[in-house]
Amino acid sequence: MNSTDKKIAEVLAKFGEPMAGNVWRVQGTAVIYHKALERIAAQAAIQFEPPTIVRAERDEAVILVTGRMGERLEWSIGEALVGTNYRVSGKQAAYVYAMAEKRAKDRVILKLIELHGLVYSEEEADEFKNSRPLPPEQQVEGEKTVVEIVAPDNQVEAELKQKISKAKTINAVTDLMLNPDTQRVLNDLPEGIRDEVRDFAKARLVELGWPSKKAA
Repeated sequence: MNSTDKKIAEVLAKFGEPMAGNVWRVQGTAVIYHKALERIAAQAAIQFEPPTIVRAERDEAVILVTGRMGERLEWSIGEALVGTNYRVSGKQAAYVYAMAEKRAKDRVILKLIELHGLVYSEEEADEFKNSRPLPPEQQVEGEKTVVEIVAPDNQVEAELKQKISKAKTINAVTDLMLNPDTQRVLNDLPEGIRDEVRDFAKARLVELGWPSKKAA
């Protein structure tokens, strides 16, 4: 684990969140789930002031958000412009205001917990979501589509939990959960099962001494 990952892991641990299962990497950039930041905001008792609308158009929203954590105050801008930094497909509705607010709040949270610039919210850019590896059944090899038989979700869940159980150190669990192959498998699972696997990984980390003991 490099110094940046150690810093991220230490800060997240303060708020009861492990790095494993909450953070992944896109071309070397650490990315954290929006849900994890919401949980951290609740743990840190971060209070947000009413947002200020900077720009309001049909396909664009720019929102200023200010947040407080104790005596500290931080603010940030959230932007969402359809076709530029916010893409929608088909008949999907464009919720530019909601996206702009999410981005601004996530940036404020990261500033307040002093991780801004080290890790980014998944809502920061569509590329963070779209850059995740495709599931095997969608991968294309030359002009042929590679089709694989995918195991049932409960079997995949059981196999992941078995691997987590076999991990003997905190770092081993973290490395397993950050592995691109593990991230691909997790992203293909239904949200409920995915959350259950992450909770199982967190429980294993606690069993190994996280966060009170130093990673072995």
